[in-house]
Amino acid sequence: MLAIIAGQGDLPKLIKDRTKGPSLVVALQGFAPNDIDVDLNFRLENLGALLIELSRAGVRDVCFAGAVRRTVIDPAQIDDLTKPLIPKLTEALLGGDDGALRAIFAIFEDAGFNVTAAHELIPDLLPPVGCQTKRKPDQDIDDEVRRASEVLNMVGHADIGQSCAVHRGQMLAIEGVFGTDWMLESLKVRPDSGGGIFFKAPKPGQDRRGDLPVISSQTVAKAADAGLDGIVIEEGGVMVLDMSNAIKEADKRNIFLWVKRS
Repeated sequence: MLAIIAGQGDLPKLIKDRTKGPSLVVALQGFAPNDIDVDLNFRLENLGALLIELSRAGVRDVCFAGAVRRTVIDPAQIDDLTKPLIPKLTEALLGGDDGALRAIFAIFEDAGFNVTAAHELIPDLLPPVGCQTKRKPDQDIDDEVRRASEVLNMVGHADIGQSCAVHRGQMLAIEGVFGTDWMLESLKVRPDSGGGIFFKAPKPGQDRRGDLPVISSQTVAKAADAGLDGIVIEEGGVMVLDMSNAIKEADKRNIFLWVKRS
């Protein structure tokens, strides 16, 4: 059986709807996914008990999907089954995003579970190379992408963000702790006449079983509202929720969506 370790957003429901066989939806308290019933809620203080419950339910595979934020562990709420996990949980909470996920994955693997990526369950979440929108990138796109890649490579090694916006070789914004949507929203009040690209890619050396970058038609709309000319994502490194709707939104807003060969 599959357990979807769900966070906020639409991805958990998509996985639930499109995977065969029985599955459980498990959510960290306070981070319920969109439009789907949660079978089990848990707190990090009770993670040990959750692992036992999942094993008894016949779960063998787990898939982490959706957004969560770091929570503060309440020492008074830690149960006996979770106490042995506290060193690894502390490591996870103190590390960067990728480091935190690796620590959490290790806890589940040590308990006998197989960690499966969302795109392994639904391969078409990773779109093919090319630009299917009516608008195509400008001739200077390679220079813009090169600059964006350089910056993301630097911040990625620091385990910070997975996206940025660049215009004429200058950085407009870099994704931080508040995420992609907040970054794009901040550009709605940019003091110029618009232009530039939104670039998204995984971090260097990232464990791609979790926290792989995701965009959707909503991302496309926010990029257009930010005055950007288009979106560039890396082949095999960014999931697109409903590519057809993303393309329709891009055509409606007259921006391009290009899947760049990695």
